[in-house]
Amino acid sequence: MEMPAGMPMPAGMTMAPPLPYLFAMWWIMMVAMMLPSAAPMILLFATLHGKQRAQGKPYVPTAVFAATYLVIWGVFSAVAAGLQWWIEARIEPVMASGLSSAKLSGALLLAAGIYQFTPLKNACLRYCQTPLQFVLTRWRPGLRGALKMGLEHGGYCVGCCWLLMGLLFVGGVMNMQWVIGIALYVLVEKLLPAWPWLPGVIGAALAAAGIWLIFAAA
Repeated sequence: MEMPAGMPMPAGMTMAPPLPYLFAMWWIMMVAMMLPSAAPMILLFATLHGKQRAQGKPYVPTAVFAATYLVIWGVFSAVAAGLQWWIEARIEPVMASGLSSAKLSGALLLAAGIYQFTPLKNACLRYCQTPLQFVLTRWRPGLRGALKMGLEHGGYCVGCCWLLMGLLFVGGVMNMQWVIGIALYVLVEKLLPAWPWLPGVIGAALAAAGIWLIFAAA
């Protein structure tokens, strides 16, 4: 929000970055954080349609599936950017250091920790961890089928990770250590289905950290 030169900022108002800038920042960040963990599904899609192309059958370019997958993260980015814009315009900057409220940060950590144990998290993670299962149960032929598959797979990934991404508001939206840490965990969680205990361990740790922050701030 821009104020005329020389006019004091009203109480409770801060200078928020332009919303289009925040949206672009979030979407680029989501692409960088999520594409590595989506690579197995994208490669499987490319392999199957590559065989159809080699046999002279109709095929769909892999870019169609990947782009549609990223559209879902674009929707998430729009929501996250709007939330950040509102926080920065009304409360405080969160770009570098995150929320200053220990209680609110604790609540986000607690919510993210609890979500790790929910059936929705487990269902979404299962499809993200096993691209072959997704293909066997959700495969659709043709261009329209590829578009639907990209949207569905993107939806599962958002359903799996949206609260983890929300933790960027705790550590700082552009805090690179925080960003890299979350991205690495998401990658490990999705690519190592042989570690079924991992989401629960991380969930318990997040919940414990959240409870500690809430009570420490009381």
